[in-house]
Amino acid sequence: MVEFVTKETLEEYENFIASHPKGHFLQSYAWSKQKPEWTWEGMIVRGEDGAIRGAMSVLIRKTPALPYSIMYGARAPVCDIHDEKTLSELLEGAKKLAAKYHAYVFKLDPDISIEDTEFSDIMTRLGFRHRDTGKNFSGIQPRFVFRLNVEGRDEEELMASFHTKTRYNIRVAERKGVEIKLCGNEAVGDFSDMMLETGVRDGFVVRNREYFENMLKNLGDNCRLYMAYSGEIPIAGTLAIHYGDKVWYLYGASSNKYRNLMPNYLLQWNMIQWAVELGCRIYDFRGVSGDLSEDNPLYGLYRFKKGFNGDFVEFTGEYDYIFNKPVNFCIEKGELVFRKLRKKLFIFKNRK
Repeated sequence: MVEFVTKETLEEYENFIASHPKGHFLQSYAWSKQKPEWTWEGMIVRGEDGAIRGAMSVLIRKTPALPYSIMYGARAPVCDIHDEKTLSELLEGAKKLAAKYHAYVFKLDPDISIEDTEFSDIMTRLGFRHRDTGKNFSGIQPRFVFRLNVEGRDEEELMASFHTKTRYNIRVAERKGVEIKLCGNEAVGDFSDMMLETGVRDGFVVRNREYFENMLKNLGDNCRLYMAYSGEIPIAGTLAIHYGDKVWYLYGASSNKYRNLMPNYLLQWNMIQWAVELGCRIYDFRGVSGDLSEDNPLYGLYRFKKGFNGDFVEFTGEYDYIFNKPVNFCIEKGELVFRKLRKKLFIFKNRK
């Protein structure tokens, strides 16, 4: 039987999420603070011994101008992914939330490989609809990522495993005097400016300065802002998150003028070193395109991350449990138009 997380059970919930192999920072209560426009609900399912055997964080947001809400479980669920009983009980909890918040759909994008057909079969039996989000970045979370296994490996071993050109570029940055610093709010303005520059250059919408400031505050020691400097000049930066047995590279930005100094390679190496220092199992480079043709404008991102010799992982993708088909259909179509228009307006407004 599902139960909803309360103040009394929040710590127990967090400990379970953080210690589980499928645990993810997007399933933490701390991350919900980063989304103040959403309502957070956590749920847990216990075994006969009273211990938690499954959990899930759900974010709920009201749809503007409509009496409906969307529910979203980012990288959920966290449990034995082949335990159909637990998955079914978590779904029953989601249905209760849907009734409470008048949700038209419940969206999931699990941290599960596409090769796991047993899980996808279970989701189909439970009534979920699988969504094809394409090979680029049209989904809510990246469907294709690179992940580096760092468990039990030291820095020397990891460096030796990188592609020759990647090792060379790390050393280029060091030889040319690029310095990596751990920074706080004092550097967020520079980072935000470079994020804007990067977004316009690469054609994606970026967050504002306040969002990054809040991330450092909300996630505390689990979030690091790495900045690369040439002398006193900030030339690149990254935000990384540690949670459980993983470190994620979440955001990256660089100046157009200093890319020849290869700061992004040295920044990645510093974040990987943090994962090793923490005794993590995985360093996650996050998203790349699944279209691996060299004429794809996103191929350069794939080539850059591939150079660190991680594993190319395709997740199973997004699943929808639809409560109101007509409303879901209309909002889906509207969102596609809105996203395309927002991207065009962003680039037009910020291009100099």
